[in-house]
Amino acid sequence: MSRWNEDVGMTLGPIVEAALREAMSTAFCLATDATGIAIQPGRRNGGPRRPCDKGHFFVILADRDHVFFEYQRKHNSDAVGSMFYGFSGYIQADAHCVYDALFRGEFRSSDDDEPPKEVGCAAHARRKFHEAAAAKDPVAREALFRLRMLFENEEAWRRLPPEKRKLLRLQKSKPLLDDFFSWGEEQYALVKDQRGLLRTALGYALRHREALCRFLEDGRLRMENNASERALRTIALGRANWLFCGSDDHAQAMANIFSLLASCKLHGLDPEQYLTDMIRVFAHWPRDRYLELAPKYWTATRGRLNADQLARPVGFLTVPPPAAE
Repeated sequence: MSRWNEDVGMTLGPIVEAALREAMSTAFCLATDATGIAIQPGRRNGGPRRPCDKGHFFVILADRDHVFFEYQRKHNSDAVGSMFYGFSGYIQADAHCVYDALFRGEFRSSDDDEPPKEVGCAAHARRKFHEAAAAKDPVAREALFRLRMLFENEEAWRRLPPEKRKLLRLQKSKPLLDDFFSWGEEQYALVKDQRGLLRTALGYALRHREALCRFLEDGRLRMENNASERALRTIALGRANWLFCGSDDHAQAMANIFSLLASCKLHGLDPEQYLTDMIRVFAHWPRDRYLELAPKYWTATRGRLNADQLARPVGFLTVPPPAAE
């Protein structure tokens, strides 16, 4: 079963790669996060197996178009740079230092390109204040109250058009943010020489003020990066069952399958039916048109196929011409 999954994951990898190329060239905002996984190493010189190595799964949400899982051996700047090389839009992440080189412009494809803009995650900032509030710090509770008003605004405006949402943010949320950071600077001055959870929370928020306020620039941006964390829950829950990946290749194959299944969920497709269709049509499909097989486009592509041919498990399949743009 595991070998079958690996074969399917590696075979359908070009579909994920085609969708990722599109996302890197057209996406408005890429939201990302990462989690660790165990990788089973091979035997060395015929000896016993060594302890598992640590790898990493990154998730990338490309607007409302695609969901990608990327396997990387290391959680460092080079890994992040290889994934987002040449992208110049918005990137929402958790302010980890591995993203700093990316936002400095060290992974631009050309010196004339703008580096990506960092979008912070207010949920991460809130979480640090919650940890301090759990220790019964009154200043942290005050911070949570101030942040709650911002989150309540976002929930109330969630279904509004982006233009209207941006206007309301500038009118109502920006004054709250300005007041929060002014208050935060005053509080930080009182505790900056003390070790503790409150200093950590205030320092995090003040250091990343620009990124945390970035969502004010466009109504399509989110104030928090919770969607990425929810997407990674698939990995966090799954690894309690499958424990580890057999090798780096196995991890990449699994990342491809996770990408396709998550994108199917995003676009309301039946994952089992989608994979069945892919196994049927992939061998017949032109290599330069793999993007048409991505979950985002599969409903339209499937509608142009011969239904009788598609229903057969094997046999000739007529590939329709590219759809008119």
